[in-house]
Amino acid sequence: MAPLTTGAIQAILREFSQQRAGRGRYVSGGPAGITATGGIISDYEVSGTYYRAHIFTSTGTFSVSALATDPALPNNVDYLVVAGGGGGGGSTAGVAAGGGGAGGFLTATGYPISGPFPSPYTITVGAGGVGSSAAYPNVQGTTGGQSVFGPGPVTAAGGGGGGVWPSGAGGSGGSGGGGTGASYPLPSSTFGSGGTGNTPPAPAPIGGPQGNNGSSGGGPNNFYGGGGGGASAAGGTGPSPARGGNGSSSTYAYGPTNPNTYAGGGGGAYDPAAPTGAAPPTNFAGGTGGGGAGGNAGSGTSGTYSTGGGGGGGSNPGPGGNGGSGIVVVRYQIAQLTATAKATGGAISYSGAKTIHTFTSSGTFTVTSPTLTSVEYIIVGGGGAGGSAGSAGGGGGAGQYLYNPSYTVSTTGGPGSNGIYPISIGAGGAGITNPAGGYNTTKNPGNVSTLNGPSAITAGGGGGGSGGDTNGDNGTAGTTGTGSGGGGNSGYTPTRSQGTGTPPGANPGGDGYDASGQSGGGGGGSASAGSIGSSPGVGGSGGAGTLYPTTGNYYAGGGGGGGITGGSGGSGGGGRGSTGAGPLYATSGNENTGGGGGGGSTQGASPPYSPEADSGSGGSGIVLIAYPS
Repeated sequence: MAPLTTGAIQAILREFSQQRAGRGRYVSGGPAGITATGGIISDYEVSGTYYRAHIFTSTGTFSVSALATDPALPNNVDYLVVAGGGGGGGSTAGVAAGGGGAGGFLTATGYPISGPFPSPYTITVGAGGVGSSAAYPNVQGTTGGQSVFGPGPVTAAGGGGGGVWPSGAGGSGGSGGGGTGASYPLPSSTFGSGGTGNTPPAPAPIGGPQGNNGSSGGGPNNFYGGGGGGASAAGGTGPSPARGGNGSSSTYAYGPTNPNTYAGGGGGAYDPAAPTGAAPPTNFAGGTGGGGAGGNAGSGTSGTYSTGGGGGGGSNPGPGGNGGSGIVVVRYQIAQLTATAKATGGAISYSGAKTIHTFTSSGTFTVTSPTLTSVEYIIVGGGGAGGSAGSAGGGGGAGQYLYNPSYTVSTTGGPGSNGIYPISIGAGGAGITNPAGGYNTTKNPGNVSTLNGPSAITAGGGGGGSGGDTNGDNGTAGTTGTGSGGGGNSGYTPTRSQGTGTPPGANPGGDGYDASGQSGGGGGGSASAGSIGSSPGVGGSGGAGTLYPTTGNYYAGGGGGGGITGGSGGSGGGGRGSTGAGPLYATSGNENTGGGGGGGSTQGASPPYSPEADSGSGGSGIVLIAYPS
């Protein structure tokens, strides 16, 4: 009898370990695939092949510590890289602005991984572009941020901004933004052209092309803005000239049973004040894949976070919606799953002796095993936006952090039947553009996240940071309390005030320092309050977030206040406050952390006051459910 080869021996060992432990379990010490860390982990099976995906909804590191020890498993990865969507155009009366283009969409298989180890691959997740404000009708929606998978690097370009008055073209990018519509009562033939997609061109070896063109604004008797391009289609195609182009689907994050669509273009707006007889477009919705809808006599809606969707255009008058942030997914084959899940829903991973379901967007946790009777959870609400200020704005408050080590579940529990528990994830408050030289008193809180069992368990959204000479908002009310308070504004008076937060899992924001201090207060975090701004012009730091030991990650950090020197964000995803003289502008809270956005500031800056005064958006919330494997 011929001796067994190494590969044959390994195959026998794998079969033996599976028979001994049962389907879906893996005995440690056997052959394995690539060993890596970073992002949110999702393990799944595809017809007997097992994959591990690392999902990045905010910037981080994919760190490889070892190559596969199983010769049957390849030392390469598949990737999806989606950039931030472009912001929609804003509008004055009588004008319909264009929708933002989707972020570039790049995907490929068989990307080789090599040493020396540890080998860090930097992941950058692009922020969504800012929608143009009605206060800035001549400023195109901004381009979305690029997303990068290094060290290659593989770079997806941000989506182009939507066109604005007077008759501006859409911006170019991963997908192009839509052009502005006709400017009534100007000649109806005066409209803007769509922006060009796949700019700069992405070569085929890295998964290009990455997007499509935006459409032109409406011509005679069609007073609409053009739709932004999407990953799979141009904006405004067919009978719906203002509709955003559709995005493309990928199964890399959660497997073929749960595909997601990304990179939809923002819809163009319609102006109902157009002359009698002007035909509205049949559809000005955003494209599939997170594109925001165009406004009808109002604001465009924002693209969905972590999709790269473009923001919708505004009209009559109205601001454009912000673009959605991007996403990066890296997956590879593994030898076997390390456990069998006892429920479905979210990204499922196995860490130590626990199975973890991570919900980064709304979904359903469904109990499938009668042996699962208790779980632990954390629920984090969306973070509040920072304040946009003509002086120094306060940081946004973090979303509320709720933890329960023993929550009863059953196959017959929940609001429905068969152990069904709907989950909603709160979006962060949208960042704010500031009128040149003045105050913007808007305070945008985050939204609640909810686990719906026999009774709803709700984590409040974080309070919006103050941008005017007023208090920061309290967090959005939830059934078990509120989110952390937003930071106070420095103002031009000695007012030192901040938003409040209600324990558990929430704290007040910091006071804004007076005019001589020129500094905004930090937003509250889930573990501590935001700090007061300090002289000379140092923004307050965001309050600290809370460590969840099961994952080793911090959540719900407050946003830093703006100042001559911006305050730092709190651990757990808090955004940095603006340093008014630049170039350190306010940053947004990290997605799926509930972090607050950084406050804007014009302190030390020269006119015009944009974008120094603009604030960061809050990060979206998250829900994690864990139980013994």
